[in-house]
Amino acid sequence: MTVDEKLIEIREFRGNGYQPLIDFNSWRVAILNFIDEIIPDQIKTFERHTETDEVFILLHGKAILFVGDGNITLENLYSVVMQPERIYNIKCNIWHSVVLSRDGSVLIVENQNTNKKNTEYSPLLPEHQQFVRKVAREEQPEDWGKLHTV
Repeated sequence: MTVDEKLIEIREFRGNGYQPLIDFNSWRVAILNFIDEIIPDQIKTFERHTETDEVFILLHGKAILFVGDGNITLENLYSVVMQPERIYNIKCNIWHSVVLSRDGSVLIVENQNTNKKNTEYSPLLPEHQQFVRKVAREEQPEDWGKLHTV
């Protein structure tokens, strides 16, 4: 029996990358699945949202959230190995990126109007890139795709 969408929306996304699934009033729920652009060797920039926090929840696989401080560009970098069923809220104006294992998937909740107009980007310095690769390597690198040695 199918339930009318006036009562309940049921959404899923099994493709690669980022896909918004539900928008309502001011919020959005999306899924981010593994994509080559978030292999540790491929991450060249971090982003921050100037008008919203952003929530990440690990659905399956492995994930590492990287966060950093800095006013104009990314300065200090930190990592958090995500655990399933925990909520990770990246605060407004905090630089961030995520690394997913090939079977990794995270649920994202953010403002519906989060876009390039209210998102800033900071290039990673070589020492930041080395930090991302080092942390990923320590968390079972075979899951992260191709990793170069530091």
